[in-house]
Order: sequence, then structure tokens, then C-alpha cells
Amino acid sequence: MKRVVITGMGAITPLGNNVAAFWNNLVAGTSGAATITRFDAARFRTKFACELKGYDPAATLDKAEIRKTDPFTQYALSAAAEAISDAGLDFSTMNPFDTGVIWGSGQGGMQTFEEQVTEYVTGDYNPRFSPYFVPRLIGNMASGMISIKYGLMGINYTTVSACATSNTAIMDALNYIRWGKAKVMVTGGSEAPITPASVGGFCAMKAMSARNNDPAVASRPFDTDRDGFVMGEGAAALILEEYEHAKARGAHIYAEVAGAAMTADAYHMTATHPEGLGAYQAMKGALEDAGLNHKEVDYLNAHATSTPVGDLSEIAAITRLFGTQPDRLHISATKSMTGHLLGAAGAIEAIACVKSITDSIIPPTINTTTLDPKIPAGLQIVLQKAVEKEVKVAISNTFGFGGHNGIVVFKKV
Repeated sequence: MKRVVITGMGAITPLGNNVAAFWNNLVAGTSGAATITRFDAARFRTKFACELKGYDPAATLDKAEIRKTDPFTQYALSAAAEAISDAGLDFSTMNPFDTGVIWGSGQGGMQTFEEQVTEYVTGDYNPRFSPYFVPRLIGNMASGMISIKYGLMGINYTTVSACATSNTAIMDALNYIRWGKAKVMVTGGSEAPITPASVGGFCAMKAMSARNNDPAVASRPFDTDRDGFVMGEGAAALILEEYEHAKARGAHIYAEVAGAAMTADAYHMTATHPEGLGAYQAMKGALEDAGLNHKEVDYLNAHATSTPVGDLSEIAAITRLFGTQPDRLHISATKSMTGHLLGAAGAIEAIACVKSITDSIIPPTINTTTLDPKIPAGLQIVLQKAVEKEVKVAISNTFGFGGHNGIVVFKKV
């Protein structure tokens, strides 16, 4: 099969609205969490989240694009614009059917749905929905709008696998290029879930942290006092390109997408398998797909959302594959800073993995002060401060409601 490399990246995150700002704040151990400003969250159990800061869609989108799209699509378009520019792609010189878009979003246009239904219910009950209600709402519109903006006529669709969504999209983009069905793919994910219904729904499940007195330290993966995840929003885009095509045009290559795999826990609607069986098999399968041994992995970006059950099931999977005292493996949980971007989580964490390879830095897990005693002492979890280390192979874990496990492996070229 053909080799696939990354030649461009873009990011809109709670830590910064481009890749450089995101990475600098990630390495510095900056928390993106604060009291919700998007709406009045006083009635909710959780009153904080990791919102975007200073994001202006008009910086990259025209008025018509903004009027016609939900924020999750706006984030996608902004991140894609940075990634395409970063890759130096000139689509006018390419066959439009050689480039496609596989994007991911777990919730789609949640804000649009809430606003339109609320307006209908609280109004005079006439069916005065916007003609853009459906286009703004449906989850595939981000991939569609990216293709329309750039005239990309190849493979185009959106993946949905809850919090494994972005890794599913990246895996599919990888495989289509491997199979010779595309030369370039725009992939990644976006999510705009900080809305009353979304926050309220997760609050009802008691899945989110309720540390309202100090949001900045609320996301504390693997900590003995963790009490749930912190919601985040944003997007990240990656340009995946066939290796020979990238070389021929003199593109800058960040890293190789070496392998990927998915499994299902087949266990519970919202809980991960307590022994991490699906996660273990997905990690094992992704490394086999990459032709790599588990001893070759330098960095693992853990899914680690800071939930009592989920963090330990992931540790069970990690120790089963890597052992309790791996020599070179370092682990960190960047959701401690970004919050959990749901369907977009894998995309921004893919960028974290790629930057760890290019910059030889492993970002930290912040806020975690006392590791859960059930976590083996031999695991090298990077706490509080980034670690300088050559990274040749990085692995990104994502797990989603419904039992979806999506793993992607990145490798230095």
C-alpha cells in the first residue's frame, strides 16, 4: 500500500486559534477552562468549560458562509484554511477528483438545533424555521462546505463515532490514500457543544466535573480526586498526502500516518470496558497495521478524560499491551488543558502527537497531583511540566460512547 504523510495542519482550540498558539500553550501547561460565557449556566451542576478565546469567524470566512453555517462548520472551515495554506497546496493545478474531505463531528449543529426549536416553541407556533436550519444542522455539512470552498470533488463524507470520531476520519482518509483512491485528503474534526442542552445532558449523566470553584484545575486525569471531564470546543485539520505526491511537489512533511485501527467494546452505552479489552485490541491492531512493535512507541497521548472509570480502564489496556514498566513509553493527557472536544478530540490530539515528533517535546498532564493508587508506579506519566525527548513513534487513543475505540499511530519520516 502507498505511504501517507502529513503536510499541513490547522487548529482552532481553547488554547489558541492556530497551531503555533495551541502548541505553545500546550507545552507551557496552560489550562483552557473557565466559567461559561456563552450562556447563563447558573442552573447547571457544571458551570464551566474550555471555550474558544478571541475566535472571529470573519477572519477566514465571508458573511455568506457565516450566515449559512453553524459554529461547528465555521470552526472546520477556519482550521481547514490554515491546514491547506500550511501545506502549500494549489488545487488549481490538481485533478479535483484526486482530493477529498473526510471530516468528523459527534454532535453536528447543536447550537442551530437548540436556537431554532427554542424560537419555535416560545414564539407563536407558526413554522418559521430558517431555510438554513437543516443545512446548518446536519453533521456532514462541514465536509461539504470545505469541498465547496476549495472545489474538492473526491471522496467526501463525515464520520460519527462519538469521541472516537476524529480518529475514525483520519483512519479512513489514511486508507483511501493507501488504496490509491485519492492523492490528498483534508481530514480532522470539529465540535461546538457548549450549549445549554449539551451541557445539561452531560450534567444529567454526572459525567462532567463539578469543581466550579476552581475550573482551571478541574480536569485532572489519573488523579485520585478526579470527578469528571471538562467540555471543550474547536476544530483541527490535517492534510494527508500520498508520500510520492508530496515529495514530487516539494512539500514539507511533518510525519507519517503509519497505522490505525478500530474496535468495539460491545459492553455498555456510555462506560468503557473495565478491563480495557477493546482499547487493548485497537492499540495492538494499530501498531500491527503500522508494522511496529509496542516497544518502539515513545509517546502515548491518552484519551484520559478525567472520569473515575474511564481513566482506569485505559490504564488497564495500556499496561496489558506495554507492561507496567515500559522502558521508553511516556504518557500524557492533554485534555487536562484543552478539555474534552468530543468528536474533535482526536484531531487536536493528532496535532499534539505530530508536534511531539517534530519538536521532540512531550506535553504535560497538568493538575494531577496524586496519582490514583491503582495506577502502576512504573508507568511514566508526564506530570506538570513538558519533557524533552526524541519521539519517533507516537500513538493517539480515543474512545467514544457506544464502545467505539479509535487509535492512530504517527511516525517520524
